[in-house]
Amino acid sequence: MTEILRSLADLAGRYDAVFCDLWGCLHNGKTAFPAAVAALRAYRAAGGVVVLVTNSPRPTSNVIVQLDGFGVPRDAWDVIATSGDAAQMGMLSGGVGRRVHHIGAPKDEVFFTDFAADLAAYAASQPPITRVALKDAEGIVCTGLTDDQTETPEDYRAALLLGKTLGLPMLCANPDIIVDMGDKRLYCAGALAQAYEAMGGIALYFGKPHPPIYDLARRRLAQVSDKSDPQILCIGDGFGTDIQGGIGEGLDTLFITGGLEADSFGPDVENPDPDLLTQWLGAQKLSPSFAMGRLR
Repeated sequence: MTEILRSLADLAGRYDAVFCDLWGCLHNGKTAFPAAVAALRAYRAAGGVVVLVTNSPRPTSNVIVQLDGFGVPRDAWDVIATSGDAAQMGMLSGGVGRRVHHIGAPKDEVFFTDFAADLAAYAASQPPITRVALKDAEGIVCTGLTDDQTETPEDYRAALLLGKTLGLPMLCANPDIIVDMGDKRLYCAGALAQAYEAMGGIALYFGKPHPPIYDLARRRLAQVSDKSDPQILCIGDGFGTDIQGGIGEGLDTLFITGGLEADSFGPDVENPDPDLLTQWLGAQKLSPSFAMGRLR
C-alpha cells in the first residue's frame, strides 16, 4: 500500500541516501522549485546524501551548468549521475560500433567531447569514435531531437527506416519519452528509440529504468559515503522510469504525483486524491512505497 507523505522530512532517519530525479521534481526545465530545494538541503543537513539521477543525455558537467542557471544551489546535492554519462560508457565500449551517426541537438555536442573524471581515462584508452553519415555508420547515437521545440518523432521516420534497413543498433542516451518545459510538452530521445523499435530496430538504453545508470549512481554514491550497504530511496515523477527503475533495483520509491501525471490525481497538485491515486496505481500494477504531490 502506497503511503502519502506530507514532506520528505516524514522519512527522517530512514534512508542514508536519495536518488532524486531532476526534471519535474527539482525544476521544470526553466526554474528550480523552491520547496524541493529546501527539502533536499534539509535532508543533507540531517546527514543524508543526495545523488541527482537524471535521464539527461548530457554529461554531468553540462548538467551542473544547467542547474546553476535554473537556480538550484550546489548545497542541495552531493553528486550527479546522468544517462549521458552511462551512455558515454556504452559508446566508448563500442556498443554501437566506432563509426556512428548522431541524431540530436547542437546543445548535445558535448556528449562526444566532455567526459566526467571517472570516464575520461577510459575514453583516452579507447579507439576514437568517428561521426559519419547514416549510410556509412555502424550504429546510431541518439541524444534527442534536433529541434525539440518544433519536431516530433514522425519527422524522423525516413531516417529511422533507413537505419533499420541497414541493421544499425541505436544507442539511446535518454530513455524519457516526454518532458514538460514550463507548460510545454517536448519529445525526448526515448520517443525516437520507441519508434525505432516499433519498426523492428534495436535500441540500447542506459538511463532509467535500466540498470547502467543505477550502477553508475551507486559508484558515485560510494565516492561520497562510507556506508557499505546504504539504504536508498528513489524519488521521481516518471512512473515508467523513476518508479519502475527503482522497484526493479529493489529500492524503495517516492512517486511525485504533481509532475508528468499531475492531471490524474485531482485538482490539488500538492495533495493527490487518495482514491484516484489508488485507482491509478492499480491500473499500473506497480506500487511505489510513498507518494507526494510535489517534493517538499
